Amino acid sequence: MLEVKQGRVALVTGSSRGIGRAIALELARQGYRLVINYRTAENAADRVRQEIAALGAEALVERADVSVESDVRALVEKTLAQFGRLDVLVNNAGILQDNFVSFMSEQEWDAVIDINLKGAFLCIKHASKPMVKQRWGRIINISSDAGLMGDMRRANYSAAKAGLIGLTKAAARELAARGVTVNAIAPGYIETEMTSQLSEGKRSQMLTRIPMQRFGEPEEIAHAVAFLASEDAGYITGQVFSIDGGLHT
Repeated sequence: MLEVKQGRVALVTGSSRGIGRAIALELARQGYRLVINYRTAENAADRVRQEIAALGAEALVERADVSVESDVRALVEKTLAQFGRLDVLVNNAGILQDNFVSFMSEQEWDAVIDINLKGAFLCIKHASKPMVKQRWGRIINISSDAGLMGDMRRANYSAAKAGLIGLTKAAARELAARGVTVNAIAPGYIETEMTSQLSEGKRSQMLTRIPMQRFGEPEEIAHAVAFLASEDAGYITGQVFSIDGGLHT
């Protein structure tokens, strides 16, 4: 098991399902106390809390729209009120609203930028304050290979995820001297609800682009997050790790 000091607290945004759920469960296995965040999927978030309880760990479930600063401020305040500290922030919350750039509406652009990029900024802004005070913290941003390569019909998503990489590097420079590391993970195609809805033809087409010839599992992202959140990763900051089976090489 990775080195994790007893009592550490992790907040994972958008953790009611998919990659966020896998991250929350893995951190619970590593000994963290968890804050499960959701925006609309309350029942799914509570199921994650129950899964964490079954692992013998403690979890708080909190609704917050990460694109709204008052929600984010309240989320961090509730975390501190419940646990007395905040050690790890995983910015995982994200949405898709696909369209060709020529036809993309301003609303489609703004909605994706607000959740995927502005939301991460707001969470870093408020979560970093208690981390700086305690002189220890880990911030892990879930970007995407789309932010490194671009993606068809996802100019909004690609821009947000590319912006998240820039935010990672800037925040890493600002917070390093205060014991807080900031890194990003850029997943490729991962087996989630989104990929499960693809046709067999589309799946086959996507697989031909991946040198390892398979989609990744959410747990493979979660393992990387757990390492970056641990004591063992204390000298790693400002980095972007592609977990994509060789897609981005």
